Amino acid sequence: MADINKKPVSHSRTIITELMLPTHPNIDNKIVGEVLLSLMSKAAFACATRHTNNFCVMVSIDDIEFVQPIEVGEIVNSKASVNYVGNTSIIIGVRVESENLKTGLIKHTGSGYFTMVAKNDDGRPTNAPSLVLENEDDVRRFLAAMIRKETKLLGKVQFNEKIKKINIFEDIKKIKKERCEIGFEW
Repeated sequence: MADINKKPVSHSRTIITELMLPTHPNIDNKIVGEVLLSLMSKAAFACATRHTNNFCVMVSIDDIEFVQPIEVGEIVNSKASVNYVGNTSIIIGVRVESENLKTGLIKHTGSGYFTMVAKNDDGRPTNAPSLVLENEDDVRRFLAAMIRKETKLLGKVQFNEKIKKINIFEDIKKIKKERCEIGFEW
């Protein structure tokens, strides 16, 4: 019998495929980021839910990058896999690739990381099964997710410390170098 308290990365790997239609582009006739973000979110949800066998909610999105445009008529694949598992949280990496159906050219068009939390039937956070890393890529992704998580936490702490130290009367000098102006009597 399989151990339900741990699952391999391959168990929950998810690909969501969608044809980009004329209803999806921006004014430049490229697919808008909101469409891609929605597809990525769906892939992350399906992947996390497969891993936990519980519905999962998104708590954060990190490092979303759209690196190449997608044209109307191309096929988009959102590929999601579990990169990291904490107690109740799961970090899902999503890679987006587009395929030109006429030429067969496949290009990496975007990527990002979604932190999801598993919820039980009462809507409370519940433990997620641990992750079985099956190859070197899985290990690299897990280690990278650990670093990303640590860096994010450090960044929040440093940000909050800097916010607490703002002295409007001293720091106003910094604004003069930026593209803004004070629109009231100072």
